[in-house]
Amino acid sequence: MNNFFIILAAGNGTRFKKKQKKQYAIYKNLKIFEHSVFKAIKSKLFKKIVLVIDNPKNVKNLYSKDLIIIKGGKRRSSSSIIALKHIKKFKPKNVLIHDAARPDFSLNLLKKIIKSLKKNNAVIPITKPTDSIKYSLKNNLYNLDREKTYLTQTPQGFNFDNLYKLSLNEKTSITDEASLFINNDKKIKLINGEKKNKKITFSEDLETNKTYFGLGFDIHRLVKGKTLYLGGIKIPFHSGLKGHSDGDVILHAIIDALLGALRQKDIGTYFPSNTKKFKNIRSPKLLMPIKDKLTRLNFYINNIDINLICEKPKVSQYRDKIINSISSLLEIDKKLINLKGKTVEKLGLIGKEKAIACEVIASIIKHD
Repeated sequence: MNNFFIILAAGNGTRFKKKQKKQYAIYKNLKIFEHSVFKAIKSKLFKKIVLVIDNPKNVKNLYSKDLIIIKGGKRRSSSSIIALKHIKKFKPKNVLIHDAARPDFSLNLLKKIIKSLKKNNAVIPITKPTDSIKYSLKNNLYNLDREKTYLTQTPQGFNFDNLYKLSLNEKTSITDEASLFINNDKKIKLINGEKKNKKITFSEDLETNKTYFGLGFDIHRLVKGKTLYLGGIKIPFHSGLKGHSDGDVILHAIIDALLGALRQKDIGTYFPSNTKKFKNIRSPKLLMPIKDKLTRLNFYINNIDINLICEKPKVSQYRDKIINSISSLLEIDKKLINLKGKTVEKLGLIGKEKAIACEVIASIIKHD
């Protein structure tokens, strides 16, 4: 396996018209560029993955030891050659170059490109236009034959040596690497692209359909000598939460909130307390099937707001760790999670430090 994957994410996205740069905008729970990073890592098809970004200091490499993060150029073509020069020392056989603004490509497309590179030096995914296309020349308007017109996509795959030589010799700015082969009369293999593999260009491209809300609540008694789990992590405390599982009130409330938004009953329906196989089970294992259900039904988490109700432990001491844990478990950006600590002014079981409760409101979005 001597394939490399380059993700171009250094652009200014002037047509996006948002204060935040396009590559950092949240799309389906992740920053736009992260979709490409995670898919490349998950595919296990690449020796190294190179993320070309506007400012590497903005991105902490928490993704993979095989990910290289470098600073790009002012134009797409300059970012591409910077990345190619960087990986030349690894002597790659093939390289796939991808625009981060296309987050919805599939792993199957990656496999098709790499397979086609066994017999070709350049492999480009294309789709046929569905609209009528016109062009203007000397104040006259002409029709283009739709049957002979192609829309090119990324990722695009190349034999590294061929692409590197063409890139070094190119003096003009190009919009994709296929242009290098076309400009130099080099053969290109066209393969079918994917309709879902659309480019995010304008801020409206991030618009979604319906939003659904769910409310979750859970409460458990505290018992001496038991480990306390909150939000999927172990919290140093003299007592833990009594329950059929580990009693993690935060994750239990999140599960109920997500099920409520899905209109899918409650946690007890899926994990009844009278079933032995769920005895002492860790709550992250209960959360996973619910997360998978969201994915299968094409829902994405938009926001999770958590109230943890207890006298002690103090939420402020563990807020970041709990949020990071939930972010990891649900595979969503931590900016989508808010955690607040509430006391009950020493009233009742919670006020006497004999119980902890949690309430959660979650919103989810249905994408086309």
